[in-house]
Amino acid sequence: MGAAPPTPSPATPSPPLGPRPLGFHGAVSEFKRRLIEATLTQTGGNRTRAARALGLQRTYLLRLMREFEVRIPPPPGPWRRDHDGNGAGNGAGGAHAGNGGGPIAPSQRH
Repeated sequence: MGAAPPTPSPATPSPPLGPRPLGFHGAVSEFKRRLIEATLTQTGGNRTRAARALGLQRTYLLRLMREFEVRIPPPPGPWRRDHDGNGAGNGAGGAHAGNGGGPIAPSQRH
């Protein structure tokens, strides 16, 4: 008869699947971070709605986001300012678009 296939010894640990949390508290922290990320994704990055869905105060959610380094990029949209500072896409071009942002002269008031 042929030799039996080698069986792994019980003392041989399985290869790690990636960085693992350290103990119970690390696992809880990782769970919280993933839950916050998933909720923010579901709410389109809206932190107020995410906090409400999680049953948290918005300020506490923001604190947890800082603590767990949760970064959800805001969704692109026409209501956001461009990073180059020219204000394109923020609705510029309204009634007073050409006044340079200074005080409104009496002749410009409606």
